[in-house]
Amino acid sequence: MKEIRKTARELMTGFCRVCPVCNGKACAGEVPGMGGIGTGASFRANFEALARHTFNMRLVHDITEPDTTGELLGIKLSIPVLAAPIGGVSFNMGGKRTENEYITAIIEGCRKGGIIGCTGDGVPSFIHEAAFEAIAAAKGHGIAFIKPWEDAELYEKLEKARAAGASIVGMDIDAAGLITLRKMGRPVSPRPLEKLREIIVRSGAKFIVKGIMTPQDARLAFEAGAHAIVVSNHGGRVLDHTPGTADVLPEICSELKGKIPIIADGAIRTGADVLKMIALGADAVMIGRPFSIAAMGGLAEGVQSYIESLRTELMQAMVMTATRSLKALPAGLLNGN
Repeated sequence: MKEIRKTARELMTGFCRVCPVCNGKACAGEVPGMGGIGTGASFRANFEALARHTFNMRLVHDITEPDTTGELLGIKLSIPVLAAPIGGVSFNMGGKRTENEYITAIIEGCRKGGIIGCTGDGVPSFIHEAAFEAIAAAKGHGIAFIKPWEDAELYEKLEKARAAGASIVGMDIDAAGLITLRKMGRPVSPRPLEKLREIIVRSGAKFIVKGIMTPQDARLAFEAGAHAIVVSNHGGRVLDHTPGTADVLPEICSELKGKIPIIADGAIRTGADVLKMIALGADAVMIGRPFSIAAMGGLAEGVQSYIESLRTELMQAMVMTATRSLKALPAGLLNGN
């Protein structure tokens, strides 16, 4: 991973510093780019909220090979992780890799690593075109996320995603505030309950709603027929001064846990972070920037290497906390919980 990160740093100069600690401080306001919007407070809040949770270390047990596997919407996962939907290599990451190279690395690296990658959407059109090509090449092993466009474009892209073989699609409603799309004259908008329900029905696929930050929106997504939700503030890139996702996740889980799968993102960097989010109630997690760095620095092999490092770290954290399986967490895994 050191070599992968070194290469990524060289290729992403001016767009991402590949900091030793990816906490949003050095890149505040760098959107487009890999930073957080405005002061970067929402990006930093994600990092700080997760960091406040600490483990209770327990070593009097016989666990040496914990079960790290998970499942999401019928897909078995070697670890409960998805690569987040990120696109726009040219204006967010420097353009030293093509969009096709990048998204193919994400989708194929995740497939070989035993998890699943998500694809992004945006402007120009080659972003979603590359995404659908990568999913088709992987025989449907990918989740296509489409932004809340106006009807004609939205439904056309949903049809293309299904034609590419995607059995799961998603909408990042949190993209409604993206500066990059506004600058390109292509703003996207929030969606009311009835419209969201119509979109989910017409998609003809299992549908994930990403961008949930309150119990109220969680309930509405469930009422609309969502098959899963993602607790996310879009990596701190759409609204300054939101809470961290780890702070809002428990209350959202109290509303929907056991009804539909709950995915969480937000400054998850290591296998230990994965375990924290699972302990806070998530069924799986979504990771963004570290996968982008892995793909830029090492293509599909870089993505596989990052997945393997996550698995190793997750196993270590599970052994050190007497966690035999992610399906049955021990009481008091986190300090104060």
